[in-house]
Order: sequence, then C-alpha cells, then structure tokens
Amino acid sequence: MKKLLYSFLILSSATVWSQQKLAFADNAIGTVNIFNAKKSVLQVSKTYTAANLPASLKKYSSIFTKGITEYKFKNGENVLDRMSLAEINTQYGLPKDTPVFIGEYEFNDTSILIYPEIIDKGEVKDHNGKKTLFVTLR
Repeated sequence: MKKLLYSFLILSSATVWSQQKLAFADNAIGTVNIFNAKKSVLQVSKTYTAANLPASLKKYSSIFTKGITEYKFKNGENVLDRMSLAEINTQYGLPKDTPVFIGEYEFNDTSILIYPEIIDKGEVKDHNGKKTLFVTLR
C-alpha cells in the first residue's frame, strides 16, 4: 500500500510541476515561470480573473478561462524575442493557419504572438486527421 501511495505522490508532483501557467506581456504569451525569471526587466502589472479581463485581453477569453497574469516591461521596451504561431508552424513544416496546442490550450488564431523561450519541445502529431503542432512548455 505504501508503494502505491508513494507512486501516486510522485506522479502527482510530476504532473503539477509540468503544468505551467500562461501569462501575458507586451501583446505576447509567455509563462509565469519564464517571466519571473526575467525580474530584472519585467514586473507583475496585474492578475485578472476571466470575468474582469481588460478589453486588450478579451480576445483571449476562451483561452484564459481561469484568468491571466499580465506583466509589464520595467523600462517600457520589450527586450525579448516574439514570434507568431504562424511563424512557428512554418518552422515545423506546417501550414501557417494550422491551430497550435500550447500545453493544454488550443490556439486557432495563429497571428497570436508568443515568446519562443517558453517552448521546451514541439512535436507534430495527428489531431482529427490533420497534422498539428503540440508544444510542451518549459
């Protein structure tokens, strides 16, 4: 019984550890962990619930159903690289308009910008008969 309990605890810890909370800075999606690691250039601006998203983040309401943390650059100027999901699809040999899965979220709008630093691994898999990019977060 103890072995079973330990196995469950280890699996649960790994699952929680692997889940990254998405965040937002300068019109691009990142993760809380990546942004917290860049505290020298970023600071938390505000955390929103799904109900009180500002107009600038409303287009993400279907993705950020649990809310989102928004970060701001301290000097007002973005110093990090950004890429659209369309550009990332192209790098993986997929059509630009193919939806992308980032963690547990499906992004149908490939004009959305992300910080590529959040990508740990990208893998093209079959999804509903169509090749689709699945991104594992750092």
